[in-house]
Amino acid sequence: MARYAIGDVQGCARELDALLARIGFDADRDRLWFVGDLVNRGPKSLEVLRTVRALGDAAVVVLGNHDLHLLAVAEGLARKRTDDTLDAVLAAPDCDDLLAWLRARPLMHVERDYAMVHAGLLPEWSVARAQALAAEVESALRGPGYREFLANMYGSTPAAWDDALDGWARLRVIVNAMTRIRFMTGAGHMELKEKGAAPPPGFAAWYDARPLRDEPVLVCGHWSTLGLKLEPRVAMLDTGCVWGGTLSALRLEDRWLAQVPCSGYQPVGESV
Repeated sequence: MARYAIGDVQGCARELDALLARIGFDADRDRLWFVGDLVNRGPKSLEVLRTVRALGDAAVVVLGNHDLHLLAVAEGLARKRTDDTLDAVLAAPDCDDLLAWLRARPLMHVERDYAMVHAGLLPEWSVARAQALAAEVESALRGPGYREFLANMYGSTPAAWDDALDGWARLRVIVNAMTRIRFMTGAGHMELKEKGAAPPPGFAAWYDARPLRDEPVLVCGHWSTLGLKLEPRVAMLDTGCVWGGTLSALRLEDRWLAQVPCSGYQPVGESV
């Protein structure tokens, strides 16, 4: 059995099909790890959701910021953005089933030597601690009060973790770290606006701020301007398919990399 971690698909169904053919994916033998952001900005979010859901146990998906945005828009708790491409999902006859399936996906997945989360982790959190915190968000998202969670999910404050945080503020920090983070200060404050590859003054990439620990390698996406980054402690796999880059799959057992070219459905330089 091989495990393939796949970067942000974002509604690029044709490229996903091509990538699965490229790696010779066999659902009876292999497992796919999706780093989040299955949907939005690309043209075929509905097809991607249907394809991945149909894989059943052969696919592991963690939630990204665009996936959470879809859930909030569907509940009328967030406005559609001008570059959203979610209408086909929202109008589909199986929309409710697809959204219920998406809402049940984890925020973080840990398996043996690898841990997967969409954006990143704060330096205070070991992988084990982060998995426990992710479970708090998952419980809120899967519970009967999930609409209240979605209504309180947005916002960039608090900007740092504190064990004393509770309520929506606590869950918001967890969501922001795991689905939005790119840069942070040495004091642990997140910077959630800058989207380039280089850190603004006083900040560093989140993975450079993490202390060395004997723990699973982190597999993430989210950061298309950074692109592919394969290091001993982290594998960053958002290679900007929707912006005309590539869609990437990393075989975790030996770090063999497969990529397919993408048409580019959004102009380079737009919001990512």
